[in-house]
Amino acid sequence: MSGPSTTCPIDLRDPGLLADPIRGFSRIREESPMTRALLAGRDAPIWLATRYEDVAAVLSDQRFVNDPANVPGVDAAAIRERMLEARGIPREYARYLFEGVLDADGADHLRLRRLVSRAFTPRHVQALRPRVEKITEELCDRLPGTAEHGVADLMEHFAYPLPITVISELVGIPEADRPRWRAWGRALTSLAGMRPGALAEPVREMVGHISDLIAHRRGHPADDLLTGLIRAHDEQGDRLTDAEMITMVVTLVFAGHETTAHLIGNTVAALLAHPDQLARLRADPGLLPGAVHEFVRRCSPIHGTRLRYATEDIEVGGVTIRRGEAVMAVLVAANHDPRHFADPERFDITRQPDPRRETHLGFGHGPHYCLGAALARQEAEVAIGTLLRRFPGLRLAVPPERLDRQPVPMFWRLARLPVRLGP
Repeated sequence: MSGPSTTCPIDLRDPGLLADPIRGFSRIREESPMTRALLAGRDAPIWLATRYEDVAAVLSDQRFVNDPANVPGVDAAAIRERMLEARGIPREYARYLFEGVLDADGADHLRLRRLVSRAFTPRHVQALRPRVEKITEELCDRLPGTAEHGVADLMEHFAYPLPITVISELVGIPEADRPRWRAWGRALTSLAGMRPGALAEPVREMVGHISDLIAHRRGHPADDLLTGLIRAHDEQGDRLTDAEMITMVVTLVFAGHETTAHLIGNTVAALLAHPDQLARLRADPGLLPGAVHEFVRRCSPIHGTRLRYATEDIEVGGVTIRRGEAVMAVLVAANHDPRHFADPERFDITRQPDPRRETHLGFGHGPHYCLGAALARQEAEVAIGTLLRRFPGLRLAVPPERLDRQPVPMFWRLARLPVRLGP
């Protein structure tokens, strides 16, 4: 069909797009559904898929792969080298950040996913709920004491501590080490981390820490995921290498707290900025399980997926993606596509009344559908429900338009969330 877009490539760092990504990507979707964009660390522009149908197609078509090494004729080493330079990551640590379950394809992806998938089944997640509720209540107990001049930062003292505590206990990260993971997470997900050499020390510390933790767990096994990974490595070495074990811990801890923390923060901000929806939820807490789907559709902090590489010429949305070209699926555009959602810019907690169904693409689609989706939904449900019950006077301490967001392309993250807890 058609060749590359004739329009100028979109700069994903454009201030207007960073300030209002929902409207920005919605405009792009309507003007040029398959378009080109500039991405740091890439010599050639990438493709953006923005319509719901096209995003779902890219994410479910196994002719698109996450690892460029699986594309015949593509210089994957050169692609990785440019990516490392753009993010300031030392070459010797690349495998711990770019060779995990999120980057694998086919049989390798299934092998790695199966090693941990049992811990994230709906049944196992439901068994964790009492512990999630207890952690949430304890955080609410401490919240008033964190307020300065009547204002508390909900990101720092609630939205972050809840998921990092839950995933750390599940994986086996000692409580004393969790503040270090918070610091590493900030470094890896900030624009400052893209300066040459900026990530060298955080990555080195993190890999060394996990290596020490694995050595300790070998002598002191526990009822956690890390012990299970060590057993898989020691008893069946062909199932998991040393590097893969470290990479799995990195992936699980980061994916298990960074995204959920910002989902909670974005959701609280949205509810407090939409008093009609807040009032409906307060009046009928039974709406919460279904409302979580709207929270993910509207408030997800992840606006675009990792790059997918075409293993052959593939037509998507009337455009031919050539073999070796990279595509990013723009989730925020798909989740606001009027072809799939009525009045998509409206925040409506009753949009998806059946909590067993999921019509949005906030957790992705296809083989790489988010492994921790059930846990993220549960944490969001418990966090929002408990917060609204414990603090009936909860309100923003600044106007919604003055909330401080981190200007990171394809992420929607609050730097802080100042609130007043009482009347």
